[in-house]
Amino acid sequence: MSVSPDAIKNFSEDAVFNYFNNFSDNSINQGPIGAHNTCNFNPLDKLVELFEENKKLYERLLQSEREKVELLKGK
Repeated sequence: MSVSPDAIKNFSEDAVFNYFNNFSDNSINQGPIGAHNTCNFNPLDKLVELFEENKKLYERLLQSEREKVELLKGK
C-alpha cells in the first residue's frame, strides 16, 4: 500500500481519530450469516441466571456433604 506525499503532509491525529470514530462498516450485516448477528437477550440477565443456577448447585452439594457427614457419624 502506498501513501501519497499529500497524505503525509496533511496528516493530523485528530483527522485519524475522527475517521475511526465515524467509520461504519456494514459488511458484517450482509448476507445470511451477518443478518443473524443480533443479541436478543440481556447479557446481565443471563449472568444473574447463571449465578442463581450456580448457587442452587452449591446448595445441593452442601446438603449432600452434610448427609454424608451424618452417615459417617452413624457408623
